[in-house]
Amino acid sequence: MNRVLVTGANGQLGNSIRARIDKYPDYKFLFTDIDTLDICDKEAVRRFVEENEVRYVLNCAAYTAVDKAEENVELCGRINRDAVRNIGEAARKVGAKVIHVSTDYVFDGTSCRPYREEDAPAPVSVYGRTKLEGEEALMKACPESVIIRTAWLYSEYGNNFLKTVLRLARERDELRFVFDQVGTPTYAGDLALALLTVLEKAEAGKFVPGIYHFSDEGVCSWYDFTVKILRIAGLDKRVIPIESEDYPTPARRPHYSVLNKGKIKSVYGLAIPHWESSLACCMRNTCNSNK
Repeated sequence: MNRVLVTGANGQLGNSIRARIDKYPDYKFLFTDIDTLDICDKEAVRRFVEENEVRYVLNCAAYTAVDKAEENVELCGRINRDAVRNIGEAARKVGAKVIHVSTDYVFDGTSCRPYREEDAPAPVSVYGRTKLEGEEALMKACPESVIIRTAWLYSEYGNNFLKTVLRLARERDELRFVFDQVGTPTYAGDLALALLTVLEKAEAGKFVPGIYHFSDEGVCSWYDFTVKILRIAGLDKRVIPIESEDYPTPARRPHYSVLNKGKIKSVYGLAIPHWESSLACCMRNTCNSNK
């Protein structure tokens, strides 16, 4: 049975993968997080991969606290760059393949069209820079890797924008969100299926290494996203659109981070849902489970 190491198992994406593995009985998934495998420990990663005969790695671990990263530069670099290198080197030694998740924050957000994989990165934050360095370290350590950049991730699990909006709506009569940052909300369940599809293709001998973009279809601002969340939830709250300069943060955000998904749809045959339908699905799951 093919053994698949899933790092960052307690995060949004790791939990979303865990919820879907029943449909992949031919794989044995090894879910780890900091309590079971410190990916910043090079020797521990090497030993785990070798002793467990890992054939594939789905790296869902990352330092994602964008604003805190501006102060915690060293820690952010260790997780987003050095740990990724550790995974790549360990995988290469045993001939394993890596599927790694990256971010739209590798771009500066000044484009006027959806970003393609070949567009030059230009991160404007510590988080974005360390994620780009992680991409580069991985491709150097283990060329047999797929890197999937995604954006605006949310899910039923943990803390994310969807949960924040619902919490604020319970606490306040009026909400303020920026309208001049544009991208695509991405349901972690959809990204999980994308990773699992790449895994299946790899096992079928159709693994094509490289960088890919994945998000749900469609485009909106954080303001639009908020309005839709409240509408689906049946919450009548006033939402005021504001500019980014009215809500200063330690880290700069890309003003435009829409991703072109043509490559991953063509190479791996993915059918990607619109963000609004996936949001409705996620919110149904959230209400039913109270996660």
